[in-house]
Amino acid sequence: MKIGYACQNMTIPTRFRTCRLQTMEKEGMGKIKELTLANIAMLKQVIEWNIENNITFFRVSSDMVPFATHSKMTWRWQDDEEVKKNLSEILELQKAHGLRLSMHPGQYTILNSPKEHVVENAIKDLEYHADFLERIGGSDMIIHTGGAYGDKEAAKEAFIKSYLTLSDKVRSLLRLENDDKTFHSCDVLSIHDQCGVPICFDLHHELCFNRTMSELEPIIEEVLSTWKHTALRPKMHLSSGKKAENDPAHADYIREEDFERMLILIGDHKVDIMLEAKAKEKALIKLLDNK
Repeated sequence: MKIGYACQNMTIPTRFRTCRLQTMEKEGMGKIKELTLANIAMLKQVIEWNIENNITFFRVSSDMVPFATHSKMTWRWQDDEEVKKNLSEILELQKAHGLRLSMHPGQYTILNSPKEHVVENAIKDLEYHADFLERIGGSDMIIHTGGAYGDKEAAKEAFIKSYLTLSDKVRSLLRLENDDKTFHSCDVLSIHDQCGVPICFDLHHELCFNRTMSELEPIIEEVLSTWKHTALRPKMHLSSGKKAENDPAHADYIREEDFERMLILIGDHKVDIMLEAKAKEKALIKLLDNK
């Protein structure tokens, strides 16, 4: 089992850089390249720290290439020789140490939106993430279903319709996560049944629906089965509610009882767990120290 953390390292600490659109327009693509190279260098530093501390699972920030999908972006970062060289160094680390690297496109990457331009932008964003993951040996990227828009079943169908139009590269990397407000695990499993997208299970999100362990145990078997056509271990998310177990806000650290719940649900199955705790690697180290 690999246990990882997401996006930033509080110990180093990390700071991935971006700029305002006005700055890009004023200083041009040279500024975007400068920021991108700085972000890649920072990512490599984090990965090297992780390797030194025996952490082999990490979620890469989505902000590696500022304005990557903006209409005014004219620089092809994928073809830049410096970028390719620096990313190849991360790829070498990934291969040498068996790292699992993932990404999680943001809340505005919505495949089931009723607005056509939103879906078009979401597809562009997924292509960007897939391009970046491909160059660092990444394994997967996670998204949510989106909004219900007054008709949850129709919203699920809209996701399926968009998913089936995605490129093979994107679909090979994309996983669908249950959320904490609208689309619980049974919903995303029904989406899988129609289009085959693997499911990333989030325990905290199910607790926000006040699910009991007896309700979750059979769900886990179904979730794991959605990964059968991939060559990867299933991935799950673990966090703790800030004020209560059904509080959607994430706590700084993982409560021991939540980790125990996850271990009970997993049983003898082999999975990797991504921690979504505010304290990042500090939460991971504390959890492992208490095992």
